[in-house]
Amino acid sequence: MVSTADATQSGGVSDLISDRLYRILTDRIIAGELQPGSRIDPAAIAAEFEISRAPIRDAFARMEFEQLVETKARYGTFVVRPTVRDIHEVCQFRKAVEWLATGLATNDIDRQVLRDLRREAEEALVAAEQGVYEPFFESDRNIHQTIIATTGNSRLLRARAGVEPWVAWLRVLGATGVHRIAGSTVRHLEILDAMLAKDVEAAQAAAAVHLDEVEAWAVEDFQRDREPSVLAADDVQRTVS
Repeated sequence: MVSTADATQSGGVSDLISDRLYRILTDRIIAGELQPGSRIDPAAIAAEFEISRAPIRDAFARMEFEQLVETKARYGTFVVRPTVRDIHEVCQFRKAVEWLATGLATNDIDRQVLRDLRREAEEALVAAEQGVYEPFFESDRNIHQTIIATTGNSRLLRARAGVEPWVAWLRVLGATGVHRIAGSTVRHLEILDAMLAKDVEAAQAAAAVHLDEVEAWAVEDFQRDREPSVLAADDVQRTVS
């Protein structure tokens, strides 16, 4: 059951439930418990969490706005089937937001924070070489989120948070190997070193190259694990829908 015990005066109980349900369903999509193309049954969700349909509709609306699900009239709500186009759009959006954030944050971010992030990135690479990948994912999140948080720009923060589920999902859908982690770590260190030197231009350039490489790698890994004919059909369907 989704608890309502921690509801606050700033939001209603229904808002609280829908927020928590959104996180639960999004996590299930990212983890593969809800597969691309699968239907999400609101009656089953209502029974599982002992809730009414109202917060379910709210959670679905938020997920649809973030393009994680799509509702088809008379058929229901389905997990979207990611396409190469999605990878391009998510990575291009990240590049625009994070290039700007890197420039804004370079002169303001605490130098010790940068040194800590740098040490964490180096330790994560060592762990990945030993087959332990979670430290890299944590380091990756910390670097990008810390840079954006340093700007103090609430709109940038919300914009980046809006694609975070997609960033995590694409990481799971695509293969992640030590060679990818090593390549990302090189760019992370370049970004952090440029920021330590307060070199805005170099930091932004490294951030732009990093996200271009992430896009290229994600497309390559995604396509390798899927039939070309299926990818083409999905891209056409999403383009004309």
